[in-house]
Amino acid sequence: MGNIRTKIFGILLWGMSLGGCATYPPSPEPSNPEYAMQAQNEESASANTKQHAPGWSPPHLRIAEPAATVHNNLWDRIRAGFSLPALDNQYVHHYERWYQTRPDYVRRVVERARRYLFYIVEEVEKRDMPMEIALLPGIESAFKPTAYSRAHAAGLWQFIPATGRHYGLRQNWWYDGRRDVVRSTQAALNYLEKLHKEFNGDWFLALAAYNAGENRVRKAIAYNRKRGRSTAYSHLRLKAETRRYVPKLIALKHVVLNPARYGLRLDPISNTRYFAEVDAKTQVDFAVISELSDIPQSELRKLNPAFRRWATAPDGPHRLLVPVAKRRHVQQKIAMLHPDQRMRWLRHRISRGDTLSTIARRYGVTIGSIKTANNVRGSYLREGRDLLIPVSHRRYASVRQTNGRAKRRRSTGGGATVYRVRSGDTLWAIAERHDVYVKQLARWNAIRVNDVLRLGQKILIYQN
Repeated sequence: MGNIRTKIFGILLWGMSLGGCATYPPSPEPSNPEYAMQAQNEESASANTKQHAPGWSPPHLRIAEPAATVHNNLWDRIRAGFSLPALDNQYVHHYERWYQTRPDYVRRVVERARRYLFYIVEEVEKRDMPMEIALLPGIESAFKPTAYSRAHAAGLWQFIPATGRHYGLRQNWWYDGRRDVVRSTQAALNYLEKLHKEFNGDWFLALAAYNAGENRVRKAIAYNRKRGRSTAYSHLRLKAETRRYVPKLIALKHVVLNPARYGLRLDPISNTRYFAEVDAKTQVDFAVISELSDIPQSELRKLNPAFRRWATAPDGPHRLLVPVAKRRHVQQKIAMLHPDQRMRWLRHRISRGDTLSTIARRYGVTIGSIKTANNVRGSYLREGRDLLIPVSHRRYASVRQTNGRAKRRRSTGGGATVYRVRSGDTLWAIAERHDVYVKQLARWNAIRVNDVLRLGQKILIYQN
């Protein structure tokens, strides 16, 4: 009997020693101190919540769970989150070949995605959506936030004006929320969640509705149901673009899963935040921010494509995205700016015959911006008085060099800059690049706003 007790006691000791030696992979420490602090706060909040949660047990009684896999390369994190069902049809194979034969195109898309993809992945993951959704801007806009379609859809997620407004994306002369990386992503995911619920958890139908509109998909389902046919996405009578829409996404998924199979290479993207948000509080010129922070204006433009002019909108929003390492520095510098230093201003002496409309056209600004800057309520102007005109950095420098006399800058000889259309150009993109209106370009070149441009076509540009 004593020997039996001794053996039992020995077995217990052996089990305890194994338990004491058990090890689990340590949780990785975030490289970003802000993330570390956030994680610490979330862990503390989580612990406080669990004290009162049903089924809560003290730490010494919990079963340890394996640590989550941490990916250094964002593509690995995306691959791990793929969950859409398989789809194998002629369109999928067609687009696989399409990507395979366009390595330069794929490289450009990856390079553009580098700024925005981490944020999108984070938001998709928070909502427990299939990670394929994070690739959707790849087929909507090729990750180009200034993309503009013939149907007047704009931004990474290609919202048309009405749908954009419905989901809270403001659109005016200064700002287009459809091109706001953060706000448009939230709006797109909200819309996709709504569609997913509406079509009973079928992501293929939700994606088809995102492309074609829910009414069109509902009608296609009703048509098949009435005839006793399958109502699955692949069997619906939909327009050609929508029939190819989901296969194009699945083909892109296959490329991401195994780029080597298609003779492609996806450059790694760091699995860390690229940008952070700062609040400028009031209107501020991008040229001023660039000078204060040493962030090139081109980078500020790529992170803040929603602002269609040279500054944040007078009436907001005043949120700016900056590289994450520059956030604190930019916030401090903005806080130190005197109100008069935030914008570049020109002084215009009102002459006989001047109207708000003619002055606005002369400087390439809106009547509203002039009225706001000068606290003008009506339209009456008094000759001899001065008006402050908010202008771009380039315009400001040009006028300063001509002793305050506004003067149209033209190239030598022909009276205009001649631009040759390149692959992927649209009239909208050219107008944005040269800080002019689309309607101006159309008028100067005797074409329509929606005309398709030809490769090598000459476009005349008169700078404001």
